[in-house]
Amino acid sequence: MAFTQPPLPYDFNALEAYGMKGETFEYHYGKHHKAYVDNLNKLVDGTELADKSLEEVITTSFKDASKAGIFNNAAQVWNHTFFWNSLKPAGGGQPSGALADKIDKDFGSYDKFKEEFSNAAATQFGSGWAWLVDDGGTLKVIKTPNAENPLAYGKKAILTLDVWEHAYYIDFRNARPAFIKNYLDQLINWDFAADNFAA
Repeated sequence: MAFTQPPLPYDFNALEAYGMKGETFEYHYGKHHKAYVDNLNKLVDGTELADKSLEEVITTSFKDASKAGIFNNAAQVWNHTFFWNSLKPAGGGQPSGALADKIDKDFGSYDKFKEEFSNAAATQFGSGWAWLVDDGGTLKVIKTPNAENPLAYGKKAILTLDVWEHAYYIDFRNARPAFIKNYLDQLINWDFAADNFAA
């Protein structure tokens, strides 16, 4: 069973009015994400992992040094699919309903969440991810290096921001803070986050 690259949940150009060019998706989705899928299929071909789910591949290969390449590619396939769904045209702003209430409870306010998330994304050295996660019933912000993700640590992902430089260089050059602000103000998909929170 080969792993496949899920389609983007919007057209390449759908976020142009919200700060992200179609060219970004041509490279990031069309080249980077596709390469992770292709590499993963090559790496697991003929192994016991070939018929596992993507999540099983991630959790079983995480701390096995001999499977580092498999983990890195599997996690990046999952991370990117999750990231595309964390974005939407005319997104951003504040959540509502049960998720908003939980953010207020666990962070003190939406503004405190926003500050903590922005700081995690800005201070992740080099490549990595900022996440809102459910950690045993408490919402937390975490950051992970390289391909690592909440699944590897037994936490449930609610939403994410990719802070690898190729995620924002075409649109924001080296200005990661501007990319983070744009994500929070115009792109974050709170409907997707609410679905993950409720699941």
